[in-house]
Amino acid sequence: MEPDFPWGRAPYPVLVADAAGRLVQRNDAAQALLPAARPGAPLADAVPAWLVAAHRSMSMHDPCAAPESDGPLSGVIDERRFEAHPSARDDGTVAWWLVDDTDHQLAREALHMERERTAFLAKASSILLSSLNLGRCMDVIAHMAAEHLADAVLVIAPARGHLLPMVTCLRGGTPTASQEVVDPDEVPGLGEALRGFPPVPSRWIDPAAAPAWMIPEGFGPIGAVVITPLPGHGVPAGVLVLLRRENSAAFTEEEEVFARLFAARSGAAMSAARLYAEQTAITEVLMRELLPPALHQISGVDFAGSYRPSADHERIGGDFYDVHPAAVEGEPSLVTLGDVCGKGLEAAVLTGKIRNTLHALLPLADDHQRMLTLLNTALLNSHSTRFATLVLASAARTGNEVQVRLTSAGHPNPLIIRKDGTVEEADTGGTLVGALPDVRARTTTVQLAPGESCVLYTDGITEAKGGPMGDAQFGEERLTRALAGCAGMPAEGIVEHVQMLASQWLGDRRHDDMAVVAISAPRVQHLSAVNGHTRGRYTA
Repeated sequence: MEPDFPWGRAPYPVLVADAAGRLVQRNDAAQALLPAARPGAPLADAVPAWLVAAHRSMSMHDPCAAPESDGPLSGVIDERRFEAHPSARDDGTVAWWLVDDTDHQLAREALHMERERTAFLAKASSILLSSLNLGRCMDVIAHMAAEHLADAVLVIAPARGHLLPMVTCLRGGTPTASQEVVDPDEVPGLGEALRGFPPVPSRWIDPAAAPAWMIPEGFGPIGAVVITPLPGHGVPAGVLVLLRRENSAAFTEEEEVFARLFAARSGAAMSAARLYAEQTAITEVLMRELLPPALHQISGVDFAGSYRPSADHERIGGDFYDVHPAAVEGEPSLVTLGDVCGKGLEAAVLTGKIRNTLHALLPLADDHQRMLTLLNTALLNSHSTRFATLVLASAARTGNEVQVRLTSAGHPNPLIIRKDGTVEEADTGGTLVGALPDVRARTTTVQLAPGESCVLYTDGITEAKGGPMGDAQFGEERLTRALAGCAGMPAEGIVEHVQMLASQWLGDRRHDDMAVVAISAPRVQHLSAVNGHTRGRYTA
């Protein structure tokens, strides 16, 4: 090594070349890295093309200026990446320092990949948790996995009987749902994954053994398979199957680990969607039992009801009504209307208990006092802190008229609408149920002529606050005037009119549950057998 060569013992390979592209000097590290780099040899014969091009660029421009680039010049030498840092010398030559950057480059690539994967997982979590629809959730999982993890994806849910629900998606395609009658255990690792066992390594799965149902149409031969469970909340949510084509690279260990991280988020989303679907189904069943029934004519008596919960987004609350037809035609039907203390779901639970108890007491429907006593005992024994008020009404058709027996237990008295517009208050009263050891009630009987009605209502109607100033109650007086204008109206028209007036009075203000039931004697007309001269019958 020449004595004026200052980098002779430098730890980095150093090459010195002149403007003609000929190697002038090199240190021991450069000789070890590039055996052909001998002084006097053309640079093109001694170093890689990328370094030759960099030196030529330096020589064509100002040697003292660094080459134009976004960063250090770099390239591959013997499968390792080196950065080339030029240093112009006074004699017009250029010294090139070669710094092995392989490890740094690998670290940068790994960091970049990790950031991309972290961003992908964050995006996946956000998208997956934005939907509680199981089918939509499976579609999103399949589509995202196909775009980022594999050439094709199958998302398989737990079997429903003999059917295996799944969603298939090719990269660049759209998810397709199907149900297959297959045996999961015929695919190594699939049956175990559906039962929640840890995944089988990809290298243990023979792609050639994949059954036909597992290969998307037009996909071609499979080169690699990953089968990983989708863990749920206590039970497996399904399985994620990743497929790569025959000419694609096999799954690395890191890719399989990343697939499991994605599967964990996907399984949580599917489990949440399935739980939501199950809870929704249960809620719908319970709601159907708790919602007031649709009313109609029974045994010649018209019934109509209307219910508005305290919050528009709720469907049930503390008010209720039922009509129980008599077991024998012509016998009285039992109408119940009540108001449980409180509102919302907690009140609805007690409402359900009361309705079920009254239904069990139907054999005693002729004795209102007995029914109220037994209901009161049942409520006291349930240790509930809530109480209720209610009205019992037994209605039966007698000729053209309807006879109604009314018993109030701490509830607003029913109102009778006569044909001439007169509104009468039924003479009944009593104590509420579920609060005191003894319940006392007084029963009264009213006759409804054709076109007359009996209206049962809860205090949510009369206590509705609104009006011009926003703080006045609708009140019994306004209700009475409103009902006076309903003379001769059918039962359905009466309840709709009352609810409409109460809603208009309220505006958009808060209110209690509101329920109204109307019992009406239908208007009748005489039908004769022959030209109106013989005895006929009355029909509604």
